[in-house]
Amino acid sequence: MALSDPLSILASPLTIITRIDEASDIESIIGIVREHQAERIIVGMPRSLHGNIGKQAEKVLAFVRDLKEHSEVPVETRDERLSTVAARRLIRDAGNKKAKYDDAAAAAIILQGYLDESL
Repeated sequence: MALSDPLSILASPLTIITRIDEASDIESIIGIVREHQAERIIVGMPRSLHGNIGKQAEKVLAFVRDLKEHSEVPVETRDERLSTVAARRLIRDAGNKKAKYDDAAAAAIILQGYLDESL
């Protein structure tokens, strides 16, 4: 998970949510949204390299539908193609060899793309 600064200019990695089950996952996300007074949830959409929606993307869309039912803020999806690759490169270039931050860094890259387009 990632958050932006109060001015919605810069995204930063926040945490990694360990998946348990859908209800717990949604509860965790909603809790973080409330705690940080987030105004929107951006969910990475795992499209294929050709832009198609495959089985994993269908699962994400189903999760997004359920998340929207429980969220008080808007929920949107954003293409996440190659975000993990970019995150790993940034982490490596920064001299950090710990791969456990890949997902949070990838979330920040996805959110930063959204923020950049929204300016």
